[in-house]
Order: sequence, then structure tokens, then C-alpha cells
Amino acid sequence: QVRLVESGGGLVQAGDSLRLSCAASGPTFSATAIGWFRQAPGQEREFVAAIPWSGDTTYYADFVKGRFTISRDNAKNTVSLQMNSLKPGDTAVYYCAAARTSALVRTTPDYWGQGAQVTVSS
Repeated sequence: QVRLVESGGGLVQAGDSLRLSCAASGPTFSATAIGWFRQAPGQEREFVAAIPWSGDTTYYADFVKGRFTISRDNAKNTVSLQMNSLKPGDTAVYYCAAARTSALVRTTPDYWGQGAQVTVSS
């Protein structure tokens, strides 16, 4: 069982940066891949980024490549999503998710956080 809690959301202007954090609890966090997803109003939830337990590989959706960076600190049981050059189109509720592997976390996560609102004004 993995419990996930997101933090760091808020209201920013276009071009600003924001850092989201996902705090995880549970005995198997260090062996768990973590992913970030987002869901804008009226749209389906979409994959944003993922990182395996080793942290040696990262995966990104094309629309965030070069702007967002995912990282993890297994000693602190946290995964972060650094978001730079934010655009109004990035406005959404951002969720972190967990699964055993990077492939699974990108498609069928086992656990979800409650979400954090990110709003980017123009």
C-alpha cells in the first residue's frame, strides 16, 4: 500500500515556475515508480512525467519536454515536478501516481494522490 499526497500547487502567471511535490508513505516506496498526470476541466486525465524507483531514467509527455523536470529523493520519500515556463494551457489538477514499474505507472497506476490545482494566468 502506498499513500500519496501532493503539495505546491497555486496560481502563477505565464512564464513563471512552480514546483510540485509528492510525499509518499508505505513500505515499498523505494521500489515504486512514480508518475505525474494532469486533468484540465472537461478533458481526460493525461500523462505528464514518470520516474522509476532507481531514478536513472525519466519519461515526459512531448508537451512538457524541456520545461518540466521530474526527480525523486528516496531518502525523503518524495518525488518532485519542477515546472518552468508555464503556459495557460498547463492549468489543470496535477496528480501523482504509483505503480511497480515505469511502464505500468504511465498506463495503469495502482495508487493516486488527491491532486493539486495549478492555475496559470495569461
